[in-house]
Amino acid sequence: MRLIPSFTALAPFLILLGSCVGPGAQQPVARPVPAPARPSPAAPAPVPQARPAPVAAEWQYRPVAPGGWTYRAEAAGSSAAFGPGVADAQLTLRCDRASRRVSLARAGAGGVQGALIVRTSYGAASWPATVSAGAAGQLVAFRAASDTGLDQLAYSRGKIAVEAAGAPMLIVPAWAEISRVIEDCRG
Repeated sequence: MRLIPSFTALAPFLILLGSCVGPGAQQPVARPVPAPARPSPAAPAPVPQARPAPVAAEWQYRPVAPGGWTYRAEAAGSSAAFGPGVADAQLTLRCDRASRRVSLARAGAGGVQGALIVRTSYGAASWPATVSAGAAGQLVAFRAASDTGLDQLAYSRGKIAVEAAGAPMLIVPAWAEISRVIEDCRG
């Protein structure tokens, strides 16, 4: 009779021992391999259609014009010119220390007097402009050196756009040369 109580005491351990056995090894299932499809000789391969590049409607997403800024110290102040070369500048920012004014000249604007629309990351502003007496087809706008519109030019994030009647929008990078000219007039 002593066997029965000891067997009953071991029964829970025997049950737990049976749960320690892992699943048996499974045989891999053989799957049928489909035959490779042959292209039909009559069906030509589709030609991918060329899609036109999407046009960005907002000026800040358009690419900048080719060229770069060039800074020059002058006797009367300083200037920064943007373009492919110094001789063919498309946009010029000039400081006149005597009058403490900064001028912004846009080349290729035709002979139409009006305004320059200056767009920065702060917004758009209309700068009254006149046709330059020195260079044909150039509109020039003047601002006092203390004007906050110049700060918007200097601190614009990435790009500046200048629009003039009769000329395409000119988008230029906002580089340090702009700030140097403005600071020359203020200092």
